[in-house]
Amino acid sequence: MTRVNHSRRQFLRGLLDMTGVAAAADMGLLAWSAPAMPDEGMARMAMPQLAAPNVPLVNPVTLARFVDPLPIPGIKKPDGQRTHPAYPGKSLPCYRMEMRAFSTALHRDLPPTRLWGYDGSFPGPTLEARRNEPLLVEWVNALPQKHFLPIDHNIHGAERSKPEVRTVAHVHGARAPAASDGYPEEWFAPGRSALYHYPNGQDAATLWYHDHAMGITRLNIYAGLLGAYLVRDEVEASLGLPTGECDLPLILCDRLIAKDGQLYYPVSDDPQAPWVSECHGNAILCNGKLYPFLEVEPRRYRLRLINAANTRYYTLSLSDGRPFQQIASDQGLLGAPVPRQRVELYPAERADVVVDFAGMDGKSIQLRQQSEAILEFRVRDRGRRDAGALPARLRDVERMAPASAVRDRVLTLGEQDDAGGNPMMMMLGGKHWSAPITEDPRQNSVETWSLVNLTGDVHPIHLHLVRFQVLGRRPFDLFEWNASKTLKYTGPAQPPPAHEMGWKDTVRADPGFVTRIIARFEGEPGRYVWHCHMLEHEDNEMMRPFQLLPA
Repeated sequence: MTRVNHSRRQFLRGLLDMTGVAAAADMGLLAWSAPAMPDEGMARMAMPQLAAPNVPLVNPVTLARFVDPLPIPGIKKPDGQRTHPAYPGKSLPCYRMEMRAFSTALHRDLPPTRLWGYDGSFPGPTLEARRNEPLLVEWVNALPQKHFLPIDHNIHGAERSKPEVRTVAHVHGARAPAASDGYPEEWFAPGRSALYHYPNGQDAATLWYHDHAMGITRLNIYAGLLGAYLVRDEVEASLGLPTGECDLPLILCDRLIAKDGQLYYPVSDDPQAPWVSECHGNAILCNGKLYPFLEVEPRRYRLRLINAANTRYYTLSLSDGRPFQQIASDQGLLGAPVPRQRVELYPAERADVVVDFAGMDGKSIQLRQQSEAILEFRVRDRGRRDAGALPARLRDVERMAPASAVRDRVLTLGEQDDAGGNPMMMMLGGKHWSAPITEDPRQNSVETWSLVNLTGDVHPIHLHLVRFQVLGRRPFDLFEWNASKTLKYTGPAQPPPAHEMGWKDTVRADPGFVTRIIARFEGEPGRYVWHCHMLEHEDNEMMRPFQLLPA
């Protein structure tokens, strides 16, 4: 199989063997920490990024841990009422989300970091919606004219003829009409804005919003343009789940930080083509802080885990060995709680978990990424009691029958290398972004998509507009495919685990496997996209438009 930057990986692995992780970080060479094998035992991406920074980087291991309180993003309030052509004669609540530059310390002992954020915060404020209650958001670009991260102008959509700073907001997981979905080419420059409407005609779920500008999404999100968007409904409210201060988004991402406090984004050895195929930071941030702490009470908490990293996947656990009770995935509640010792999240995936701190008064427990503690919970009794219990059943999730599909699309995930074996771009179906549209489902039709991963990497694949179910993963013969474009399976299909039996919008596609999903293409006709959510891949051709045709 083709491996990305194989020689550089081997070099870094040897370096780690000789020097150790901390020494490599001190040398400014490490932008990665070695992942443990996950529970399912499947092949996973283990992709060190050999950064060659011209500035010294912070080694997070040297920083004091758990000295900063965990920031809790505020709940955004409407800025007034406005009308929209989609709702004639009706005024809707309107939220003004202004993208601004600002500075803040990511850790007590670091200088302030220059960032971009919605409403000048990182993460941005949390937007809350209720099922079937539409709202408007005015996304306002009040950013500087120049980008502070390195742009590769060779990438399609990031040409020098375009403004350096461009943004367009996408609510990830929202069933939004095409004109409000955040199509990557519908960006706008500083001083401009766009008014989007969100019908919220979907189940309660943890969604998130982020930038989606063509060719620079990886940079804009790295700069801080992201936040949580929560949809609520009556079914969820009837279950007695933790609410209010006990219902918290935990947005995880990683960054490389220079010793002067500024973000460092890695570039390739070629100054004419600085794009890198992965960006792994060594500083893991929770809600924008490095090693924060949170005081909790001895009661149940709902933690909405969101992976907002460019490339990194997380394998999360609690330091005392207690299991999480996962109650929801990307698109809402599971049928029943699923106990999990570890929760694995690939970029853009979400998992809502319940943790009960009862009986822990005066103690501390850490949230771990693999073996590294990244957040500390400090249990303090304030005299409030939680008499609720987690229901045995959460929501009926009817499984879709593959026989109901009117079409099975076979779609490849691949990469195009240069003569030296280094990737120039990642591709879907062997086609560039600008090629004619080939995925054109009809409104309300059911399709299965078979994602054939020809690379050596895991790709988290996201479909806009729709939710889907995972049918399974099946190993195939890569040599037979390369020789004749024939799918020859080498083993039985592996059914999805319990935590993937709900509704999803992002799916892990493993190397050497065909990952099969099924979706009903509900929503307004129009042009949407599907793509890999490793942001470096998405920015360099691993994204394709699809057209939803009228029924």
